[in-house]
Amino acid sequence: MTVNAPVIEQFRTSGDARPESTSPSEAGSPTEPAPSLVIEPPRGWTSLNLAELWRYRDLLSLLIWRDISSRYRQSVIGYGWAVLKPVLTMVIFTVIFGRVAKIPSDGAPWALFCFVALVPWMYFSSSVSSVTTSVVQSSQFLTKVYFPRLVLPLASAAVGLMEWAVQMLVLAVLMAAYQVVPPWHIVFAPVFAVICVLVTLAFGIWLTALNVKYRDVGQIVPFLLQAWMYLCPIVYPISLIPPRWRLIYALNPMVGVVEGFRWSILGTSTPDWTMMFVSLAMVTGLFVGGLYYFRKTEIAFADVI
Repeated sequence: MTVNAPVIEQFRTSGDARPESTSPSEAGSPTEPAPSLVIEPPRGWTSLNLAELWRYRDLLSLLIWRDISSRYRQSVIGYGWAVLKPVLTMVIFTVIFGRVAKIPSDGAPWALFCFVALVPWMYFSSSVSSVTTSVVQSSQFLTKVYFPRLVLPLASAAVGLMEWAVQMLVLAVLMAAYQVVPPWHIVFAPVFAVICVLVTLAFGIWLTALNVKYRDVGQIVPFLLQAWMYLCPIVYPISLIPPRWRLIYALNPMVGVVEGFRWSILGTSTPDWTMMFVSLAMVTGLFVGGLYYFRKTEIAFADVI
């Protein structure tokens, strides 16, 4: 029998307690029922049990290294793809939107203006795609052994951080080439990086739980991410958005991430902190709701998958 969730063990006995001096023959008497083991799934919406993840930290680290080593296995370029993809995208966007369309860049070199925004966006888009399919692709584990299912999306989200680190080195080279000195508020860049990871998990946890039951989710996510990119200030500054629409625009949580990350590294126009608050509140609600929904539905993953 496969147990798909943490169990609650409870021994039930009836009758008076047996004295310690009860003989073996009396212990086996049919008049006194033997203790029974009751196995029940967790109930209610309050059983997040996040401390359980710490007990499975070794499994989490193994899954992360497995995904890192297998991502570019049998690839000629290998980890060079972590550099080529954002650099080639930056070149194409710079020519089309910077040279041809002549979209302003808030005074920063257009290549840097674009690349700084692409770094968090590429982490978000690739990680959401992998997190969405993480549970389905690990179906062989779900039916054999119990572990907290939340480990799977967390491992998929952590893999992209390696590529992010490589791309930050490329960004440092580009800034040196353009002789751009980062401002003092570069110290806030890690904060926006953490928010980006939070946004990724907020959407990814919802999507991976839904993808177990509705496989259409995995098919539509890549298309939605392509359209989503143009709803973020990657190839245009936030100043082009009319002020009356900015609060609605800020409901897209990646707006605050991209704009804040660009401000902290290039020192472009100061972000609208009201928009930042709206984005962060949106992310927090999605993340907490996603955790509860995932923990509520994970007990049936092995049966549905």
